[in-house]
Amino acid sequence: MNNLLDEQIKILRNNMINVGMTKGLSAKETILLSKRLDNLMNLKMIILREKNAS
Repeated sequence: MNNLLDEQIKILRNNMINVGMTKGLSAKETILLSKRLDNLMNLKMIILREKNAS
């Protein structure tokens, strides 16, 4: 699962950068992608914490 999550983060990050460069950093689409990226990165941190705790 970790590899899939890493790949999703990578794709979403690249997509967000491209949208931010074309539509602007304050565009609604850029902000939405940023929030989605934050959620995936938070999920990854939770998984890593749980893995390290066990």
